[in-house]
Amino acid sequence: MVDRIPDRDPVQPLRPAVVRPTKLAHVVIRTPRFTETRRWYLTVLSAEVAFENADVAFLRYDDEHHRIGIINAPDTATPEKNAAGVEHVSFTFDRLDQLLATYLRLKQEGITPFWPIIHGPTVSLYYRDPNGVKVELQYDVFRTVEELDAFFAAGHYVENFMGVIFDPDDMVRRYESGEPLGSLTKRPPLPPGLGPWDMHRS
Repeated sequence: MVDRIPDRDPVQPLRPAVVRPTKLAHVVIRTPRFTETRRWYLTVLSAEVAFENADVAFLRYDDEHHRIGIINAPDTATPEKNAAGVEHVSFTFDRLDQLLATYLRLKQEGITPFWPIIHGPTVSLYYRDPNGVKVELQYDVFRTVEELDAFFAAGHYVENFMGVIFDPDDMVRRYESGEPLGSLTKRPPLPPGLGPWDMHRS
């Protein structure tokens, strides 16, 4: 939500202009598994219900009116695994400990990631919602655009555009032992004899 409704500029003719969106506002999902999907996103995102009825549920976890919309669509079918479309949806945590604490909480709920990977720019955990939609929970390794650009300019993605799989439980242990953040989040080299696609899980 915006802080306030901005005052209008003086009335003048509108002209075509290049204007970037302020933000990505929300994602809406159609599902035949309405109740299960609602519960999954409430749990995973620690969200709350902004509005719901028998047909829709709008969920939020911040000051936006909703971040996830869920449509009750009993007659819809789950897309084939290799169908074209959106690959995944991603949500960012401000701190690594928040991501790891969320991993531990969801693990207690029986929700585990199918693909934990250090991409380089992010430490990421990929989950599947009840409809098979891939949901990434991530921590941004680089704090500035300059740091990110330096990572790309150094050729790291030319060498490995995918990342390296990691063990979340091992990272939790290392974090609790006091290992520095830079060491925890630094992407290791590819294992000998393996390429970027060997790190992919779908």
